[in-house]
This record gives sequence, structure tokens and C-alpha cells, in this order.
Amino acid sequence: MTSPVPAPPEPNPAAMRHELALAILAGSAVLALLYVGREVLVPIALALILSLAIAPLVRILRHTGIGQVGAVLIAAAGLAALLAVLAAMIGSQVVQIGASMPQYESTLHEKAKLLGDLTLGRVQALEGEASSVTGQVVDPPAPGVHAHGAPGAAAMGSTGVVPVEIRPPPTSAYQVLRQVAATVWAPLQTAGIVLVVLLFVLLEHESLRDRFIRLVGGADLRATTVAINDAGERLSRFFVSQITVNAGVGAALWAGLAIIGLPHAGLWAVLAAVLRFVPYVGVFAAALAAALLAAAVSPGWMLVLLTLGLFALVELIVTQLVEPQLYGHTTGLSPLSIVVSAIFWSWLWGPIGLIVSTPLTLCLVVAGRHVEALGFLDVLLGDTQALTLPQRFYQRALSGDAHEIIATARAFLKRRSFAAYCDLVLMRALLLTQLDLAAGTITTGQRYKVRDAIVQVIEALDSEPRKRRRWPVRHSVLDELNAGRQLRQHRESLSGQWQGPLAVPRRSIALCIGLGTMGDDIFTEILVRILRDLHIDARHLSIEEFGQAAPPGATAGSVSIVCIVGIASEHSQERRIALARNVHQRLSEVCVLDLMLGDAPASSGQTDADHQADLLATSFQDAAQQMMKHFEHQPETLTRPVLEAS
Repeated sequence: MTSPVPAPPEPNPAAMRHELALAILAGSAVLALLYVGREVLVPIALALILSLAIAPLVRILRHTGIGQVGAVLIAAAGLAALLAVLAAMIGSQVVQIGASMPQYESTLHEKAKLLGDLTLGRVQALEGEASSVTGQVVDPPAPGVHAHGAPGAAAMGSTGVVPVEIRPPPTSAYQVLRQVAATVWAPLQTAGIVLVVLLFVLLEHESLRDRFIRLVGGADLRATTVAINDAGERLSRFFVSQITVNAGVGAALWAGLAIIGLPHAGLWAVLAAVLRFVPYVGVFAAALAAALLAAAVSPGWMLVLLTLGLFALVELIVTQLVEPQLYGHTTGLSPLSIVVSAIFWSWLWGPIGLIVSTPLTLCLVVAGRHVEALGFLDVLLGDTQALTLPQRFYQRALSGDAHEIIATARAFLKRRSFAAYCDLVLMRALLLTQLDLAAGTITTGQRYKVRDAIVQVIEALDSEPRKRRRWPVRHSVLDELNAGRQLRQHRESLSGQWQGPLAVPRRSIALCIGLGTMGDDIFTEILVRILRDLHIDARHLSIEEFGQAAPPGATAGSVSIVCIVGIASEHSQERRIALARNVHQRLSEVCVLDLMLGDAPASSGQTDADHQADLLATSFQDAAQQMMKHFEHQPETLTRPVLEAS
């Protein structure tokens, strides 16, 4: 005799509050460490990110026969040379722009005055007109007197006061050199630290990975290895793709700016390529800087417009055509999380944090997908749906938001069939509803919201032509009609009481019979609509209607197959067998298909003799396929319209 399984312990509110307090303290400590230790952490973070960026190059060099040390040195030297060339190019271009600024001052002053006249001047003119209309114009002060009655400049001039101009002493060459050294020393120091850390990270790559695995996941090597490989592949793919795209953007802008005649085109191209690492705003900052120079160079506005248009055109082509083809539409982060992470990391680490915000956040999302304790990071920052499609259906239905459900369903139907949507979304959402109904956790009002949402969605997705109703159909919470029969009545209002003509060819009708519950009625009506979309003359009957006599005028032997629809459960098994036996007794020549939805067995097709049914299906798609095979010997029934009025 086995001992009973103990019930799970109830949650302790005090313990939950304690865990929450510990989590808050731990988060605060991490934030404080990131902020206080930014001088040390920033170079290390940059080195780790750069190691992921040039790791593919190191692997390529190693495959050519070069050792680990040689491959690392070559890759690091190439990176350092590239950065040095870019820095020298940017510095020389900036110096040239600074030397040319005096000749641009007059053009800038003229355009600034013009913009002021078009903006502030118009506003001031409108204010003056408004003041004159209201009679609130203040008389101007007397000559030589301020508004507060104090003597003006003329009066002060009469006192004999002579203005004095203070000029600083000329700057020596030593002072200029010292200022330049102080300016570049900090970036050079950071670059040197990053380069040294990068070398050691690349040289000790395998050892560091082993140590990390031992530290965080020594008990489960498989899961930890999968997580590390996933993070490395995602980040490497992101960086290689971004570097490639940004280099291409820089080259295109360099050529385009040179063609339109903007000076220092290489500077703005390199600036745009670098700033594109900053999500969303980087390229626009580069475009604004280039447009300011264009405004200073050209007396007109054509060069400014051409510059902005070129940036916009290149960015549009890259974001809409190049990037989706190169590495997909997304990096695994939601757009909002990218913006929020950029703000957060720039607050912590300044401009460097802004550049590394996306890869750092991507690391957190990958950690959340593989570490259970960090799962909230994937939910908050990742691009995966927080709720499944059935959960979203049920939540929107509880909220009465059928329009969003319909929009999501139509997007689904662009890729899959209506039967697949019913199997994967609608049926599972209805099962969630039935679970809450059984548990008594859903109110009457919520129940009817779900029902009305289901009716609206199925009616909106139905491909059958609909006649325009003169009056909208409204249902109150007092209406006890279930959704399945409500949908059936809507369809009968168009196709007639018998859901189609009675004079039909022999063995051309498929009868769909539910087991009697409200959920079974909904599923039966869904199956009927799926079959009608396939041009099968399907009709919905209840168990009570099946026991009645055939309507007068009906063609004898018109029924070819009967489908029993219901949720798979132990309680419904006896009713299934009894109904199948009854169908065989009344209609001996028909085929009986048992559609078992929910937690049905995975097998389908032929059933055993004790089941009484001839065929077994476990989904709407399965049932539709078997129906199509059943009617293959009667092709006229598959092409004949079934929506004629009776």
C-alpha cells in the first residue's frame, strides 16, 4: 500500500515578502555596483563585446592553420589599426572643419536670422496684433530711460564712463599641447585597457568558458552549454551583421554625400556608421550634424534637403530591405526594451553605455530564457509573446475586446487554415473557459463576454457570404442561449430552417452531432463551418433533433457520414458509444466518425470494434481531411454550392 501524496504547501505571505525584500536589496546592490564601478566595468564590458565581434575572424584564421596566439594577435592588430585609421581620419576632418568655420559664420547668421523671422518673428507679430486689438499696447519708454525709470545708455554716456575690454593673454604652445593631451588622454587610456583585456579574453577564451560553466552550471553541463552557445551565437551574429550593415551604410553615404557636393563627406559617413550602433536615434544625430554643415556651406537650402533626403533614403533601404534579409527582422528584443535599455545604460555608463546597451540587454534576455530565476527578464525585455495565442484569446474575450481577437485571427489565417486556427487557438481558449467554469472562478458577466466574443470572431472569420441585417443583433446577460446554438441560428437565418435544400443527391450530406454540452455545440458548429468552406454539405443537429423523424421532402439516403463531436473524457465515452450505436441502427449505410477533442489520444483513423465508430479524429484538421477522403468517390458533392436557400 502506497502512502498518499502530500498536498503542496500553501504559500506563506511572510516568506514571500521576505523573498521580495531580498530581491529588491540584491537589485539595488547590483545597480550600485554597476554605477560605482563603471570606471572598471566599462572597459571590461567593451572588451567582452569586442571579443564576441571578432571571434568569428579568430576562428577563420585558426582554420587556415595559424595558431591561437597568432590568430588573436592578427585579429587584435587589425582591429587596432582600423580604429586608429578611423580616429585619425575623424580628427583631421574635425580640425579642417574648425579651421573653416569663420568663413561659414556669415551664412549661418543669415539662415538663423531667416529661421527666426519665420518662427519667432511670426509669433511676435501675432502677439502685437493681438495686443492692438485688445487695447493692451504699452507705450514705449522715453528716450534714454529704461522701462523701470532708470537712466539709459545715453544718460550713462553723459557721465563720462568709458567701456573697458579685458583680453586674456595669448596661449603658449606648451599650454595648447597640454590641453590637447588632457583631452585625448582619457580615451587613449580606456582604449589601451580595452585592448589589453581583449587580448587576454581571446587568448583564454576556452578556459574562461570552462570556468564560467563550472561556476554557474556545473551540475547541468548540457543546459549551461546550450545557454552559453545561444548567447555567443546571438551576440556574434548581431555584431557581425551590424558591423557589415553599418560599414555598407557608411560607404553608401560617403559616395552619395561626395556626389551632392557636401564637404568632408568621409567624416559624416564614418560618424553615421558609428552612431548607427546607437538604436533608433544614432543615424538621425549624424544626419542632423551633416545638415548643419550643409546649411553653413551653401547659401540656399537645396544642399540641406539633399543631405537629409540621402540619409533618409539609405536608412529606409537598409531597415526595410537589407537588414531583414541579412539577420531577420529582430534581434530577440522588443522595440520598447531597446529604447528603455538605451536610457538605462546611458544613465549608468554615459555614451559608452548607450552604444553597448543593445548587446548587454540581449545577454540579459538570453540569460532569462535559460535560467529559471531570471525568467522575468525574458518576459520584460524579449520579443516573444508573454501570452500564448489561446491565452490572449481568452484574456481579450474576458475584456470584451473582440476586435483585437479578429485582427490577430486574420493575421493567423494568412499563414494557416481556418481549421488550424480552430485547433490551435479557438478550441484551447474554450478549454480554458471550461476550466474556469468548472472551478467557479468566472462570473456571469465574464461568461457572456466570452460567449459574445466567440460569436463575433467566428462570424467575422466565416467565409460564407452574409446578407446585410437590418438591425444589429444584441444579447443581454439574461439570454441563456449558448454560443453554438446562437451561431447556428445566425446561419439558419440565411440558409433556412434545414440549413440548406432538402432535395439533394444521395449520400451527399454530412451530419455533425454534438454530445449535448454547450462546449460540444460550439465545436460542432465550428466543424460545420469548416466543412462548408470545403464545399461539403455539412449540417448541425442536436441529439434530440437526431431522434426525430426526417423532415418531409428530404431525399432518402442523403446522409453519407455522421460526425460525433465532443470533448474527450471518461464521462463522455458512454454517450459516444451509445450515440454511435444509435446512428448505426437508424442509418445502417452511413459512416460514423468520432471527433474527440481536447486530451484525445494521438492516434486517428480506424477505431476498434468496441468503440462503435468507423473512424476516429482528434482535431478539426484531421476530421476535415477524413471527410474529404470520404467524399472523394462523389466529387460532385465537393463542388456543388451548399449555401442555397431552402
